Amino acid sequence: MKKILTTLATLLVATSAFAAADDDKPSPLGYADTPLIPGTKWKVHDIDRPAPPVVKPGARLGDAPADAIILFNGQDTAQFFSRKKDDPAKYPSPWAIENGELIVNGGDCWSKLEFASCQLHLEWMSHPATKGNSQKKGNGGVFFMDRYESQMLDCDNNPTYSDGMAGSVYGQTPPLVNAVRRAGEWQVYDIVFTAPKLANGKVVEPARITTFLNGVCVQPNTAIMGPTMHKKTTDYSGDFPAKASLRFQDHKNSPPVRMRNIWVRPLP
Repeated sequence: MKKILTTLATLLVATSAFAAADDDKPSPLGYADTPLIPGTKWKVHDIDRPAPPVVKPGARLGDAPADAIILFNGQDTAQFFSRKKDDPAKYPSPWAIENGELIVNGGDCWSKLEFASCQLHLEWMSHPATKGNSQKKGNGGVFFMDRYESQMLDCDNNPTYSDGMAGSVYGQTPPLVNAVRRAGEWQVYDIVFTAPKLANGKVVEPARITTFLNGVCVQPNTAIMGPTMHKKTTDYSGDFPAKASLRFQDHKNSPPVRMRNIWVRPLP
């Protein structure tokens, strides 16, 4: 028995020494002798595949990363205008700023910059004393490409139709779950919007959306059926632009909805 134990101890020491020696070796930066990944020109773990660019994230959760376009930083509304089909310089945003927050009052606003596929971060809050119920309580929205609405609504103890709840693709797809906080607390949208694919101005693949509401996924790569409609079905008939402004909705709440910390990252 003593001889067996001695042999086992020797093997364990040798194995540990081998593992330690292996750990000291630098890990390969890539390989050149692996198979091609189907549909690409790159091999698996390809040493020659370019590394993605470095983007410094925000200092705190919710802060804009280094490559984001800041649409509202709490100081001015220079990135917005109020009438989509007129000269933006003639019609600045009517929304007031209070305590670094946008007061959603005065009509819809549009971003001066136009976007197609993008990542959007937006924080919004409905007032706990908002008058009304259902769609008249804490209602707002953001329209990607001026067409496809992600709904904002006070859905805390406020019944309404499912495809009009916060996190829905309005009039089309309800959220997977109701993830709102109480009115008077800030709600957080993190949304990845994929623009429709076009051929000669016609849509050949629908737009898609992945929505996180307060950190909860409520739309997982959902196909958008067409431009947002009220009480009507939709489709992709007609011509569509390659990119367009973001539209932020004023649904005439009293007291009004508030927004803050709005930034966007264009995506391929």
